[in-house]
Amino acid sequence: MSLDRQSHLFHEVVGQSDDWARVVSRVGEVAAALPPAGARVAVVGCGTSFYMAQAYAALREQAGQGETDAFAASEHRLRRGYDAVLVISRSGTTTEVIDVLESLRDRDVRTAAIVATAGTPVTQLADHLIVLSEVDERSVVQTRFATSALALLRASLGEDLTGAVADAAALLAEDEAQALAGLVDAEQVTFVGRGWTVGLAEEAALKLRESAQFWTESYPAMEYRHGPISIAAPGRVTWALGSVPDGLAEQVRATGAHFEHRDIDPLAELVRVHRLCLAKARRAGLDPDNPRHLTRSIILEPSAGR
Repeated sequence: MSLDRQSHLFHEVVGQSDDWARVVSRVGEVAAALPPAGARVAVVGCGTSFYMAQAYAALREQAGQGETDAFAASEHRLRRGYDAVLVISRSGTTTEVIDVLESLRDRDVRTAAIVATAGTPVTQLADHLIVLSEVDERSVVQTRFATSALALLRASLGEDLTGAVADAAALLAEDEAQALAGLVDAEQVTFVGRGWTVGLAEEAALKLRESAQFWTESYPAMEYRHGPISIAAPGRVTWALGSVPDGLAEQVRATGAHFEHRDIDPLAELVRVHRLCLAKARRAGLDPDNPRHLTRSIILEPSAGR
């Protein structure tokens, strides 16, 4: 059996289409915990959760639900004034997220949290709670919790996730050679996105850095031509998640780099990135569950970065 099939990450990646269908079925149950339509909202997280926050914030505004900003928990600007704050934290123990919720305890701000683990500090501080224990993870690298949380948030905005679930299931049914053609041998990958998929591009790049110690970058797609395209070259890949600006594919190919894009739901494309993470980690002889220098939750000493 190959290394990746023994890993927790492998098993957490391959069940994502079923995971999404399961959490989306709970949207009616959890709707009251989420910020109401029209509220001015800040969405806060760290690492992967921050990138999911970015995606949701863009989608919520696009859906006409109200002004929505996303912040890394350590770099928030909540003093601007918000009606509600939503935090996303798989572990429920991340120091910066706890600090945010504690800072809001005496202010007239509605708080909610999406977590995977009950009974943690974040769950005790938020006014409203959504626990997605069914998609908790044993790998340090986040995959199914993050994508399932975003699937649930998309459904809460009225999106039909049937197509996304079907796209992910079809992609997971492909053999590796088909799913990752033109990608496994790449020496470098740059991800680009537009609108809500800018956050997905950031997350895709993070996943490969974490799991495979692989050189990746990410940019808004329209910004890519303002400098980053200079690293495009034969043996490298530019991978677009979501819509592609006119002319971008042709410009990338003119450099000799490979341009990658599928016309499927961008969240399903992120699952394809997860498959590349497993393949790259296997080739490098790395344990994809335990990236170097990382732990499941970042818990800081009282004086560290605070």
